[in-house]
Amino acid sequence: MPRFKATKQDDSNRPSSSAYSRTDSADRYSGARKKRGRKRGLKIFLITIIVIAAIGCTAAFAIMSRFSNSFGMTGDTALHGTLTEASSGDPFYMVLIGIDKDEARVEGSEYGANDSAYRTDTILLARIDPAETQVTLVSIHRDTLIDFGSYGKQKINAAYSIGAERQEAGEQGVSGASYTVETISKFAGVPIAHYAEIDFDQFISVVDAIGGIEVNVPVDVYDPEYTGADIKAGEQTLDGNDALQLCRARHAYDKYGDGDVYRAANQRMVIGAILKKVLASDPVTIANTVTTMADSVQTDLSIGDIVSLATQFQGFDMNTNMFSGMEPTNSKYVNDTWYEICDTKGWQKMMTRVNQGLSPYESEDEDITLGVAGAGTATKSADGSTSASDAATSSSETSAETDYSGTVEVLNGAGVEGLAGRIASTLDNQGFDTTAATADSYDYSKTKIIYVGDANKAKAQAVADTLGLSNVVADDGTYTGEADVVVVLGSDMANH
Repeated sequence: MPRFKATKQDDSNRPSSSAYSRTDSADRYSGARKKRGRKRGLKIFLITIIVIAAIGCTAAFAIMSRFSNSFGMTGDTALHGTLTEASSGDPFYMVLIGIDKDEARVEGSEYGANDSAYRTDTILLARIDPAETQVTLVSIHRDTLIDFGSYGKQKINAAYSIGAERQEAGEQGVSGASYTVETISKFAGVPIAHYAEIDFDQFISVVDAIGGIEVNVPVDVYDPEYTGADIKAGEQTLDGNDALQLCRARHAYDKYGDGDVYRAANQRMVIGAILKKVLASDPVTIANTVTTMADSVQTDLSIGDIVSLATQFQGFDMNTNMFSGMEPTNSKYVNDTWYEICDTKGWQKMMTRVNQGLSPYESEDEDITLGVAGAGTATKSADGSTSASDAATSSSETSAETDYSGTVEVLNGAGVEGLAGRIASTLDNQGFDTTAATADSYDYSKTKIIYVGDANKAKAQAVADTLGLSNVVADDGTYTGEADVVVVLGSDMANH
């Protein structure tokens, strides 16, 4: 590699990292979200309990039947027209979402009181296989950029509000729920048989009602400004408030990368912990859990559907038969807003595996949250063998592989005006101390990420993860600067 001649660019007009941060982005809903504070967050755990394993015996049916009307969505004919029918005993997909439907949003004049003001805060696609007693949970990033046609390119979490807006305008056969199902079905390439949305108000009460949940937190979770979370690493029992904070504390992971990805991993971990606890509960505890959640769950599933599923899932093994993963994406700053751009090839590979009844990840190494958040990812290969890992035991190894800190020099070797500045801002947002400059020439075809000294290899890997690249190499002694990591941009990054 030629010796770099790092000529500094004039970055006086380049916005600071804070101007590009997710926290400070000009977003229609950012103000209200900050005001709501602890009222926003995950709203889908309770329905997962019901759908997958809420009752381990049919004796509880008589107790549950009095709540059947609370769960119904019989009035949403558009939703029922969108859902596909699943054959008895066959695997099926279900969409589980959380919606911001709190008083602050409804009463705030900025939003109005209509459903079109709502956004999905959490999106989970669940594949449920009764015959194999297997459950797969795939988180879909709420900031994923998709094309809504006449409504333009927006984040996928706008689907609910778009559907509600169309319904309010008098369009037949569409609603917030139905358009959400339609959007996710098209995005994932699978038919959706069932749907549920949750009001989060009762989440704390449910966790407390079952005596808390046991989790193994890989690293300390400290987020005093946004959620108040201060959870130490290790095996422990969380009450409802701590569980809620763990599921919301995305800013506790800013130094590792996209906090939403790590938060989603924690959400799936908590789902597993709740399921495990409920499965081991007696009928009275189960009935009390259902009582607590009755007013907060909306789903097309009937009580009969729920009991039938529960009986089929007797003997469900959480350690080997529950798989989880996250849609692979790359962050991109477009028109003053951060979006997640789906890694189409990676997403297709993941969904192909899920459709085949395999785990989303072929190898646990594909899970970037391993050792940092969540409870590890069980994997299932094509020959039917499974394996599981404990994230907490892998934390030191993972931390040695990625490190979102240190100095990074970005050199423009692609000949695209302003490219180094844009990439530098992206890295600034992830916690690096970054400068932008020009390389010795503009003839680089492939971007190189170079670590200067073995001690900085983890930082280079973190840079590569942030940019969605893999070409990490050691400095061969030709770099004359002082940065820990050097990024030489090639033409493969010209469109970023």
